[in-house]
Amino acid sequence: MAYFHKNLTQEKWNNFSKDQQILNIASELSRAKNWIKKQDKNYTQNSLDRAFELIDLTINDNKWRNSSLKELLRLREMLGEFYIGLNKNINELIKLIKILLKFNKLTADVIVS
Repeated sequence: MAYFHKNLTQEKWNNFSKDQQILNIASELSRAKNWIKKQDKNYTQNSLDRAFELIDLTINDNKWRNSSLKELLRLREMLGEFYIGLNKNINELIKLIKILLKFNKLTADVIVS
């Protein structure tokens, strides 16, 4: 059972399309970016925690096994580095959001700032 998304089970998450999953993760990262700009560490941390939760659910979804699992794992690793402070530059978080949006052909060219 999810910790932050209390009503979200792995089964429910698996029913979301890849695009929906990616966009939900990108939304959490975007929220974190906005909280960083507002200098609210608590809300930033919560947004990052929710993003990790969604990434983990995505990694455990079998529909990713034969396609982009390696990229999702690398994304999680890069977010982990940002999370623990090895790279707290907001531009790095923006890069992660852009990478996520590239997974979806409709959002691949969206400008994130």
